[in-house]
Amino acid sequence: MTMLKQNISVFARGLRNLMVRRSPEILTGVGITGMFTAAILAVRATPKALTLLDEKKREINADTLTPVEIIKATWHCYIPAVVTGLLSTSCLVGASSVSARRNAALATVYSLSESALREYQEKVVEAVGEKKERSIRDAVAKERVTRDPVSSHEIIVAGKGTTLCYDAVSGRYFYSDIERLKKAQNELNRRMMSNMPMCVSLNELYYEIGLSPIQIGEGIGWNCDQGLIEMEFSSQLTEDGTPCLVLSYQVAPEYDYT
Repeated sequence: MTMLKQNISVFARGLRNLMVRRSPEILTGVGITGMFTAAILAVRATPKALTLLDEKKREINADTLTPVEIIKATWHCYIPAVVTGLLSTSCLVGASSVSARRNAALATVYSLSESALREYQEKVVEAVGEKKERSIRDAVAKERVTRDPVSSHEIIVAGKGTTLCYDAVSGRYFYSDIERLKKAQNELNRRMMSNMPMCVSLNELYYEIGLSPIQIGEGIGWNCDQGLIEMEFSSQLTEDGTPCLVLSYQVAPEYDYT
């Protein structure tokens, strides 16, 4: 009996945690379903409402009814539809609110992590010097290419360049060249310094170098006040010995960059 209670308790905790994690999806699904249900209830209530209107016309011996009389005669027919619609709206608003809170928390965590990383990088340079720090970056780039081999990806043809490149943020391999990448960097930096708002998203950079946008690409980017785009390149070899240019950024794209 004790074991059964423990199993039930574990199952209940797991179910509760799952519902909490998936609450935006659940609320959205319930809200959409409720909207369809409200529409169906309203359609089904209409014949009864028309009958009541006819009875009201005969009762007062009139051909037409005023808006107030129509509402008084039929409002109770639509109570289920209205209640369902209100509950559905509450679910959709709740889903949006939960998502907004989670996104705000994620942005805060990302900002703290990014700030800590920048401070760590600065201290590494101070401790070991620029040359040694550069060799550390190259080792990290090599590990990225090794851990995420080109053989597991479809290589994107992003332009006329023939150099194999690897974007460290999106984890994509593509063909380009340093000239085009530098041109995209300079164009976006010029745009940031001359336009308002003085910021660009990560997706705007991808557009300039011929890559498709990614889901997170509109949520992170660069702001002129926080630092311009400064690409870093590390020459590595893939598992089959092909030269590969690993692309990273001196100033990482940030949340709340606008």
